[in-house]
Amino acid sequence: MRRVFVAAGLLLLAAAWTLLALGDAASFSIHMITHMAVVAGAAPLLAIGLSGTRFDHISTRAHMTPLLASMIELVTVWGWHLPALRALSEQVPLVRALEQASFLAAGLVLWLSCFGGGGRSQGERRLGGTLGLLFTSMHMTLLGALLSLAPRPLYGEGFVTCFGTTLSAAEDQQIGGVVMLMVGAAVYLVGGVTLLARTLNAPDAPGLGEG
Repeated sequence: MRRVFVAAGLLLLAAAWTLLALGDAASFSIHMITHMAVVAGAAPLLAIGLSGTRFDHISTRAHMTPLLASMIELVTVWGWHLPALRALSEQVPLVRALEQASFLAAGLVLWLSCFGGGGRSQGERRLGGTLGLLFTSMHMTLLGALLSLAPRPLYGEGFVTCFGTTLSAAEDQQIGGVVMLMVGAAVYLVGGVTLLARTLNAPDAPGLGEG
């Protein structure tokens, strides 16, 4: 079963990066679809497949807590969406590759820190993982809302092409923000709620039924 998750994650990753390579590099909508496919699609699938295996090098490190991983994700996501870095990524393929690699790395670190480990180690991470994923959902929601509701386009000018449709820079940015709101925020919220449910149902949950 683990191989199925890893294979699905790799296929989604390949599809996302193919879309990015073949699409309009200036389209923020395509960028955001790719971004969400990587961090909220491929990364959790790969993390589920790799958790508890010899390739899980994150959950075995005590200092790499889910909250710290969530902060790494925040810095990575918000940093790459600064207008100057976004413009550089559009213009320079090597920078775009670095951007995508950092999205994948940050996503894997977060999801593995929340779902990784095994036995008692996994149980100890449930509550921290819940908080980490809910915090990530919050900052994804905030960024998506800022992008959707911005009074002017933050990225580029003129028109771009997205799946054969011509969009103004403002429309393109609004669609990208909505994609982040609908996909990113929702996936992390579902992940956090799932971990919370596991925490409440776990027989070894600390403090439950005591007091």
